[in-house]
Amino acid sequence: MRIAAKPTEQEITEGPQAVSFQIANGNARQRCILQTELPTKALAQKYLLANWPVIEKMARDALAAGNLEDGQIKLVIA
Repeated sequence: MRIAAKPTEQEITEGPQAVSFQIANGNARQRCILQTELPTKALAQKYLLANWPVIEKMARDALAAGNLEDGQIKLVIA
């Protein structure tokens, strides 16, 4: 079993991390951002992958409702 590395000082001072992903929207792609409270990009990416079905549904629901900010979907996980 591998033990995850502790966050670096820079990662701690940067604070919460966001990860970007895309979903299909017909023949186009829709850019999405997932804002997390996690201290590192690696943990935020791991969270995205582990919870993909729920996050994808949230993004599709936001797209259907027209909830776009600056042309992208912004999701926040606390």
